[in-house]
This record gives sequence, structure tokens and C-alpha cells, in this order.
Amino acid sequence: MRTRAAKRTRATAAAALGTVLLLSGCSGTDPADEPMRYLSLAWQTQSVEANKRLVEEWNEANPDRPVQYVQGSWDNVNDQLVTAFEGGDPPDIIHNESPALTSFQYRNYLADLSGDLPESLRSDIKDEAWQTVTIDGEVVGVPLLQEPQVLIANADILKEAGVRIPTSEKPWTWDEFAEISKELTVPGERHAVAWPLDNAVNRMLNLSLNYGGTFFDIGADHKVTVKVGDEEREVVRRIHDQLYKDGTAARAAVGMTASDPLPGFYAGKYAMVQGGVYTRQQVTEQAPDGFEWVMLPPLVGDSAAQGATSQTLSVAAESPHREDAADFISFLAEPENQVDLALGDWLLPTSQEALKAPELTTAKNQWDVATAASDNLEPAPYLQVAGFDEWKTRVAQPALQEYFGNRISIDELARRLEEDGNVVMARYETK
Repeated sequence: MRTRAAKRTRATAAAALGTVLLLSGCSGTDPADEPMRYLSLAWQTQSVEANKRLVEEWNEANPDRPVQYVQGSWDNVNDQLVTAFEGGDPPDIIHNESPALTSFQYRNYLADLSGDLPESLRSDIKDEAWQTVTIDGEVVGVPLLQEPQVLIANADILKEAGVRIPTSEKPWTWDEFAEISKELTVPGERHAVAWPLDNAVNRMLNLSLNYGGTFFDIGADHKVTVKVGDEEREVVRRIHDQLYKDGTAARAAVGMTASDPLPGFYAGKYAMVQGGVYTRQQVTEQAPDGFEWVMLPPLVGDSAAQGATSQTLSVAAESPHREDAADFISFLAEPENQVDLALGDWLLPTSQEALKAPELTTAKNQWDVATAASDNLEPAPYLQVAGFDEWKTRVAQPALQEYFGNRISIDELARRLEEDGNVVMARYETK
């Protein structure tokens, strides 16, 4: 999710976070007497406004335990947080994403919230979402928003080609997608799809659950082994085939980030772009007048399952405001507040009650299709892997870039992911 950070906010938000993390403990006052600091990584205007409004509502209702809103950025936030944790002065309430939590829990940075959350909250959020924040039996965060992977299509191109428009009840299979992509491709003029693959690790791992690909075996003793068998190769191979065998995917998009293909999409260079459900907002706000688009449901392999990652809210283990911070998080996670936050981020709430809201089930801006996709989300094994961040950065990301750049074979990709990855995993075997 962090690749969505708006470029215009990066420098100022990162500077603001660094200043707060470096200076907040310098006043000489007792930290227990200071306001709780809420590090928010919201970046879209509507989302920032919703978060700030909810902080104001909380402060008006709870003047004796106020919250200070701190604007952060997805860029380098985990490195900055490690510095803050090691310095003994992290924010009290931390907005992040579930793949980062295991490494923080491994270092004992996060509080176990198991006994601090109301039952109404526990029962309103699906077990699958709770599993994204439950590590070694500890609940180290509250899952708030989730992001299925989808395709956004030029509706006029699909209609002109006469292809079947998929529905939530009858989505495209990967095989059908490959065949339709051939029909939508016009050599020299248009590719069927743009896959922005600059930072593809989480997406590939989440989509690989379509074929049962998990990439990690986790033993009863918590020993983790990287494995890349037929199931793990299936999705990455199919995308590679589109790029270099069928010619239906745009090679120029391989090095692009999530929003980079959109100008070409509006110009008709691509019939479809792949991205998270939040991509709808950018298309809605940026597409030229008269541009007709449709969001397609998630593709189906052996199943429609996708790995679920969550935006999360956690409490620092060292926070002197632990119970109050948990109460504030529970407030933000109330169904009506999750609806506001979901609308602001164009993502899906984890609250089952919130998913029933009229604003999230309307056909306008394809919210009904997006909400239906939440049924396909299930926890991916990599969320329980303490060394995942290092494996992702040092091993998987460069290896996938070379594979999608057609510089190594799929056998070499598998070898690197496994052999180099297991060297990383060995460093995390004991806590």
C-alpha cells in the first residue's frame, strides 16, 4: 500500500515525522502528562480530513486524554519508526500496514492488545482480518482497511471488442483473461494491459494465492523455509508470458509504479491497468471528460483467493497511555468511522457492519464491485514471517525486477528466492 503515497506530500510529511520523533521527548515533561501522539499515514485529502475530524471528535469527548495528530508518510516510515523505538520515544498510536508488524513484534516494539479491545469490535471484524495482525498469539494491531487487487478497464474498448464483461458472480479466469487480452491488443497501437511492476512483491504474493502459492512453509517450531514450487510460479509466469510470449502486456510498464500507467490508459495505449481498488479514485478524478471505465472483479485461478494485507493501528509497547490509546483505536474502528476512513482512502473497511453501508454498496464508482471483492481476502502466510521485510527488500524485489525484465529465467528466480531467502530466514530462527 505504501506505493500510493502522493509525491507532493513526501518531503514535508517525512520532515514533519522526523521532527516529531526527534523532538517530542525533549520538553522535560513527564510523557504520561503529554497528549497521545497518533502517527497517521493518511495522504489523500479526503482521508486526512476524515482522520483529523475524528481526532477532533475524540478530543472534544475526551478532554482529559487528548490525541495529537502527527502527519507521516508511507515513505521510509518503518526505518524512522525503528529509530524512534530504539531512541525510546515512538508515537503512542501507529498507523501502518500488516506486513510490517511481524518485524516490530519480533523486536517487542508493539503492545499486545488482546485484553484491551471491546468485544463488539472483536466480533464486528472478520477472523481473516484479525489473523493479519495476530502474531504468536498476540494481537499487535487493529486491522482497519483492506485492498483487493483488480483490473480497471476502458469500457468503450471492451464493448467495441465484443468481449464478455466479467461480473462479481462470474469473473474472468486467468485463462480467459489471457485469451481476451489477445483480442484487446492491437500491435503497434495498444496493449491489452499494463502491469506496473516496480514494487511487485506483496502483489505477486497476494495474487499467487489464486493457485495456492504461499512462498513460505512455517513449521511448528516457527522455523520458516522459503519454497517456490509450481503453485508459487503460476501467477508470475502468466504475467511474464503476457509480456514476452503473447505481447499483450506493455513492457514499458514493468518499471512503473502504481499510478504511472494511467496517462497511457486514458490515451488508449492500454485497454486495462492492474492495481488496487483505490485506483478508482485516481481514474474518477483524473480521466478526461467522456472517458468510460469499469472495474473488473478479481481474477480466478484455482480459486479467487487473494492475500489480505491490512492498514493497521497499533500501540507502542512503551507508551504510557496504553489503555487510552487502545480506546482511541477502538473509536476509530467503530463502523461509522470506518466508513468515513474507507471513503477517504477508497479502500474497504474490515468492519462487517461498515461493509453494509449504502455508500459502500452503491454502483457509483464501482463500490459494489469493490465491496464484493472483500469476500476473497484471506491471510497470507508471509504476514507471520519475521524476516519478510529483509527478504522482500534484499532478495525478492531485485529478483522479480530481473525476472520481469526478462534477464533471468523462472528457474533462476525460484533459486534466488529460495536459497538467498533461506539465508535471511536463518537469522530470524530464534527470538
